[in-house]
Amino acid sequence: MVKAYFVNHTHWDREWYFTTQDAQVLSDQLFTEVLDELEQHPEANFTLDGQMSIVDEYVEIHPEAKSRIHDLVERKQLFIGPWYTQTDALVPNAESLLRNLIIGILDARKNYGEPMMLGYLPDTFGFNANLPMILRQVGIHDFLSWRGTNFKRQTNSVYFKWKALGGKAVFAANFPLGYYTGQIDLESKQNLADFVKNRLDQGIEFEALNGNNQEVLIPSGIDQMNIIHDLAHTLKQVNKYSKHDVVIGTYPEFMAKLRGQKLPEYQGELRYPTYSRVHRTIGSVRSRNKRSNFKLEQLITKRVEPLMLIAKYAGIPISNGIVIKLWKLLFELQPHDTLGGSVTDNVALDINQRIKQATEIAEGVENYVKKRLAQRLKLNDHDVLIFNLDPTEFDGRKTVTIISPTSQIEFPAENEAVIVAKEEIKARPHIMQLTPNGYEFKDEPGYFKLKVSLHVKMAGLGYQVLHFNDSTHAAPELQEESGSSIGNKHVELVFEEGKFYLITKNKTFSDVISIYDQANDGDTYDFSPLRGDSEVRLPWNGIIHKQAAPGIESLTLKGKWQLPYDLADRVSTAESKIKDVNYQLLLSITDEAKVITAKLIIDNQVLAHRLRLRLKTDIETDYAHAQIQGGFRETKNEPIATNWNDEFVEKPVNIYLFDRMVGLRNQNQGLYFLGTGQKEYEKVGDALYITLMATTGQLGKPDLLWRPGRASGDTTSVGHIMMPTPMAQEQGPNEFTFGLYATSSQPVTEESLSKQLTKWYSPSVSYQLQKYNLFVNRLDNKLWDIEFAPDLPKLARTQSWLNLKPDLEVAALYPAYTVKDNLVLRLSNLTGETQDVSYLKDEGFIVVNGLEETIAQDYQVAPYDLITLIKPI
Repeated sequence: MVKAYFVNHTHWDREWYFTTQDAQVLSDQLFTEVLDELEQHPEANFTLDGQMSIVDEYVEIHPEAKSRIHDLVERKQLFIGPWYTQTDALVPNAESLLRNLIIGILDARKNYGEPMMLGYLPDTFGFNANLPMILRQVGIHDFLSWRGTNFKRQTNSVYFKWKALGGKAVFAANFPLGYYTGQIDLESKQNLADFVKNRLDQGIEFEALNGNNQEVLIPSGIDQMNIIHDLAHTLKQVNKYSKHDVVIGTYPEFMAKLRGQKLPEYQGELRYPTYSRVHRTIGSVRSRNKRSNFKLEQLITKRVEPLMLIAKYAGIPISNGIVIKLWKLLFELQPHDTLGGSVTDNVALDINQRIKQATEIAEGVENYVKKRLAQRLKLNDHDVLIFNLDPTEFDGRKTVTIISPTSQIEFPAENEAVIVAKEEIKARPHIMQLTPNGYEFKDEPGYFKLKVSLHVKMAGLGYQVLHFNDSTHAAPELQEESGSSIGNKHVELVFEEGKFYLITKNKTFSDVISIYDQANDGDTYDFSPLRGDSEVRLPWNGIIHKQAAPGIESLTLKGKWQLPYDLADRVSTAESKIKDVNYQLLLSITDEAKVITAKLIIDNQVLAHRLRLRLKTDIETDYAHAQIQGGFRETKNEPIATNWNDEFVEKPVNIYLFDRMVGLRNQNQGLYFLGTGQKEYEKVGDALYITLMATTGQLGKPDLLWRPGRASGDTTSVGHIMMPTPMAQEQGPNEFTFGLYATSSQPVTEESLSKQLTKWYSPSVSYQLQKYNLFVNRLDNKLWDIEFAPDLPKLARTQSWLNLKPDLEVAALYPAYTVKDNLVLRLSNLTGETQDVSYLKDEGFIVVNGLEETIAQDYQVAPYDLITLIKPI
């Protein structure tokens, strides 16, 4: 007889084929019934899907329930948190995953009581290999999930110790038959004997068999399902029919039991589609949303939060609350269905609105801090405030946008100014202006909007004011030149006879980048090939021209491809409908850069296809080398048997996920792709194929080549309908920014790769206090001049507040949440070697965990790990 711990829960997708608003309507009734049932039955408990957002949304419409929830949480009848939203675990970066936990836990403690400190992700489509490390940052030692396991290939048990890249481990419990293994709905209650025989006991025995377990965990619940009424009585009836002993349990109680057992160990990602689908190609569905997600992550961590620290140092008032709201909007973009893209277009409209709102908050906070600082410094319209938002020294080029009455300007010679873009705005007559004498009408002069590249040297976390003058001659501009190559002393890129060649000191990478196209017979869950179609290379068939100025060179290639319009045109023997797909490829490099920056703009005019960029390396290796959340890992293609569907419910294709960087390397050579929201790669021979986009017109489709059987998304279930998703075709302009980094003269270390990541993703942030155009920054028009308090800190025209050694990547830098007037610094060790940061002790930093709680002070950062530190501002 096996003892089964029966946990009653609800799984709560915030949106899917229904919207968040639909889910809130459902919660109004369902969550109220949960509270009533728990208060009437103190022996019962219920798990509210491990995410705080749904609790907050319920309390918004039921504020009187807050105290009831608090009491039930404290009595350990109601389990909430720790996540703010049930996150995807493959696409968000490490900081997003960690901050989701931090904000979820702190919110729970502030409003409702102690959350469930378990890594609970019951329905997420697979898990990155470093998630245990992220969980450990907030003191979580347990992980519960459904998808991604294979007991033959990973461990022989549903319970195991899951180790991160650097060795940190959590205790893992898997629901191989789903979070609905013990689901007791009304029909099951009415046919309890059949339910126990055909479902419950079989689930218990499967979990007991895989690991020889005498105690097992049985989750009971499904999407938006209510609490089981009078659970103790129901289980008493269940035990009359079961071969086993079924008792009321909780997730924390069961995980505590696991900790005393000797469990098998596993290290690696959880993405096998063995007992359930993981949708291994969902990383390229609705690619615009994934690029927007990446942009928002960068906006918050690389721009907004460091600017908030500068504001704190400068005595400019701003609260954490607005940025926490910004984070929460981002978290609402990151649940597995939402960020994966397996939603209806009705939901996609809500997603786009959230992206808009989050972007506006981020830009607004940035606007506020920059203008207030410029006002405090009493800058004029020929001053440019330029920031270094990294806490390390910067020596290189930053790009600023300025408004000037003339295009003939000059900066100090050491800044090596180059105008890279110029737009003339004509004068406007008879324009109203508010003056001390009232409204007057004046002629508004014309001006130029200039984008200028400047060479600057700056200390960490600060700014400098650069002054420019009107001049009798213009600063250098990018000028048309003959030729089809760009480069510097580190690297050269040559376009010749329709191919690109990347040349370094000791190696030429031939035919380095090209684009491949293929029909997509899949849906918003998965790419799948179309029967009778194959992937084809698209020619670089356009016209190329070069521009150059001192310190900057660029190439632009413009052309068009002709592609079949839809799936029928891909395989039709009759005359097919063909559409032009215009493209523009822009490539640039500055004098000291080691990364070539590229932007590919594709005007997509066709349907249901996949576009991939091939990075050809000429490097022979079995392994791809990918940066993921908080580290690097190597992936090797696994053989796929012809009868793969005997073991798997979808084809276990060798398509993997990366965070920002992926490449191939050997002892002395490496070629890497740096992405901005591109997430999927496949190694084929000596090349990597990076998916740019995979478009589709259906939420779910049955009988795909790579996913036989039922449609995902319930679209072929009883009572459901097929749901078209024309927005997922992503027609119109699509912009893909990426970098190319090659090295061939020294070992390719993860330390050197980490430094290139820091440099390439470092943003250009600047500000000019001018009145020619008050909508360059949207809030300028409403940020009036104010009188500043006389006792504010004195500010110089060049200022630095934090200047650290550039040993590790800065993952986050922001005002502390729980300790007043302190800053949080989080460093990421992306290498396989322990790193010492004890010099930070002398800088006044103390080591804390992600929740800002003091922990052991050894100042050592383990391999592929994070360290969080705190110090007074």
